[in-house]
Amino acid sequence: MPLLRPLAPPYDPLDWAKRPFPERARMVCEAWALQGSGAPLAVYVLHAVKLALYAGAWVLFCSTSPSLGGLSTIGDWWLRPLAFQKAILWSMLFEGLGLGCGFGPLSGRYAPPVGGALYFLRPGTTKLALFARAPLLGGTRRTPLDVALYLALLALLVRALLAPALGASHLVPIAALVPVLAVADRTIFLALRAEHYWTTVVVFAATADWIGGAKAVQLALWLWAGVSKLNHHFPTVVCVMTSNSPLARFAWLRRRMYVRYPDDLRPSRLAIAMSHAGTALELGVPIVLARSTGQTTIAVGIAMALALHAFITSNVPMGAPIEWNLMVVYGVFALFWAHPGAYPFDVGPPLLGALLAIMLVAVPLLGNIAPGRISFLLAMRYYAGNWPYSVWLFRGDSYRKLDRLVKAAPWIYDQLGRFYDRATSVGLVGKVLAFRLMHLQGRALPVLLPKAIEGPLHEYEYLDGELVGGLALGWNFGDGHLHRDGLLRAIQDQCGFAPGELRCIFVESQPLGGAKMAYQIHDAASGLLDAGELDARELRGRQPWAGP
Repeated sequence: MPLLRPLAPPYDPLDWAKRPFPERARMVCEAWALQGSGAPLAVYVLHAVKLALYAGAWVLFCSTSPSLGGLSTIGDWWLRPLAFQKAILWSMLFEGLGLGCGFGPLSGRYAPPVGGALYFLRPGTTKLALFARAPLLGGTRRTPLDVALYLALLALLVRALLAPALGASHLVPIAALVPVLAVADRTIFLALRAEHYWTTVVVFAATADWIGGAKAVQLALWLWAGVSKLNHHFPTVVCVMTSNSPLARFAWLRRRMYVRYPDDLRPSRLAIAMSHAGTALELGVPIVLARSTGQTTIAVGIAMALALHAFITSNVPMGAPIEWNLMVVYGVFALFWAHPGAYPFDVGPPLLGALLAIMLVAVPLLGNIAPGRISFLLAMRYYAGNWPYSVWLFRGDSYRKLDRLVKAAPWIYDQLGRFYDRATSVGLVGKVLAFRLMHLQGRALPVLLPKAIEGPLHEYEYLDGELVGGLALGWNFGDGHLHRDGLLRAIQDQCGFAPGELRCIFVESQPLGGAKMAYQIHDAASGLLDAGELDARELRGRQPWAGP
């Protein structure tokens, strides 16, 4: 069916897969520049339907409160504080089930299109405990206690969403349980988008006068996202997003994103100008809204936020954070427009102020200065392109050892084989290589791949760590920390790869104000093989496929 058929790349994928890496890299990058991921139209229809269901479920949960109402009266109640509280709680539940970020084909998840609860409710699945050797909550495989804790959170969230009114008895247990889940499995903590939703729930639970604290959380999201773009990575994000936009399918526009298509696929002046404008907009929104009390000034800030998030959402970025963007936009109206007089830093109890100082200032600051220590999500480094990532290289058919894991999803090509022939499947997965290479930090791969493998690349199954994380953990959303050495050790303990069968490349983010990106190369059986640093300034002069 045309609706399900991906856009075919301008080459034979099976022949492409046998070529040397520089040829393969150049061909797929040229294809991405004009085609993007080539995702079928049905993928975008699916996300549009899911977005409508997400909004519809929120209305349904709000209808259980007499002080709110249903769809017919939504204009009367949609900006009330209780409606916003239920939106936050529903968003946390939605994400925690695996239905939001990291859902579907745009996250490399095909059959099933969801991970989340299919893993988090299943004993024996792989987890990443904060302290692997801790009693009760440690380990690398999910226990019945882990499942019970996650199930308890789901029940508490549903209970709160169905309640006519919200009080401490609904909110405090949720606020207290999420950190326990974080110790047991940091994957779940990130999947809940806890840096946003949990922090806001803590504000709800700590004070009845919570508008100022909730505003502070939202302002921090924009501020640190803007700060994280003060580097040379973001222009490549603009290129990659525009080339993949389902709405900007104009070859002339996509070519203009690059210096000289197809020979020079570095960001053009237009892409760089767009990136600077986006950074200024993202920094400008919190500056305008932070102290605004007049409706005119607030309207200006809201218009800026709408422009920012409309651009992001219309490009339907990989990972599909669509519902999260909608929630942020809703927060602009429910917090800033509906409560212009509430001061964002009037957070109430001193202990709450201390927690917000940690979550909204200290953690993001550390995550920008020392990115290897903090998840990019907790550091609020959204859409910056400066992410940690990994590449997993399985020699021959050794990838079949992954079948020893308890998981809900099979090998990526087995998922795609339910819908497409081998050539189509290789063409789709191959585009992930282009996505990685066309970002600035991906230009490290032509340097690092020869260090990691023994023999030609076609003897290995090349798989981006995002896809491995999705298979093994049930959730992936751009955080390379989830699929680096900790996951490798957990998988090796269960699968037992022989020396040389599985090699991994781990590349860390560039620190704010620094120039180096750290890397490591591991063998699953033998351990660390190589480590060092690459200069991001030197990578800027290279094409995505070019070696040293």
